[in-house]
Amino acid sequence: MTRLVPILATLLAARAAVAEGPTAASDSFAVRPGGPLSVDGGLVLGFPTALPTGLSKGIGGGVTFGACPLRWGARAAWVTATESTQAWEVTHSDLRLRVTGSAQHDSGRGSFGIRLGAGGTLIHESRLRAQGMRAGLSGDELETSTFAMVPAADLEAVVSVHVLGPWLLVMSGGPSVALVDGEHKMSWTAELGVAWQP
Repeated sequence: MTRLVPILATLLAARAAVAEGPTAASDSFAVRPGGPLSVDGGLVLGFPTALPTGLSKGIGGGVTFGACPLRWGARAAWVTATESTQAWEVTHSDLRLRVTGSAQHDSGRGSFGIRLGAGGTLIHESRLRAQGMRAGLSGDELETSTFAMVPAADLEAVVSVHVLGPWLLVMSGGPSVALVDGEHKMSWTAELGVAWQP
């Protein structure tokens, strides 16, 4: 009987520990308030600025200054799309340069906001004639290349979540408009990336 008492006490203590479940230290993933500077970068998706079809993919990033609720900064992104027809293979690249202003609200680990960016998009379009080399074509008959700078603006919803220390997960997306050949062309853009806020 005396041997059963310590065994029963050990079993009861183990059962109580299991019933309570595992506990995580409150500072395991500590969130510390960030400063006025934030640098981010990630993957960018969207429609090409001037190409009427396709999906542009690339990289982008930016820097933001200021404190909640109003912030300002600058962003840049490079995206490209390639489409083919029976006559041509078209490669369309955009270099998007924006000055931004945003309004945001911080809540716990998260931050929610709206960002407006305005600036220009440098478009590079190259066309390669399908089977042109086999036909013996050269010069402009084989390949053409053009550059154009167009004014553009983006309106994006931005969500960021503190993951660990100064590191955040950032998601953004929304409509975009550019003035191409005198006409407004509507599209959209989205970005998924990480940010560093020391």
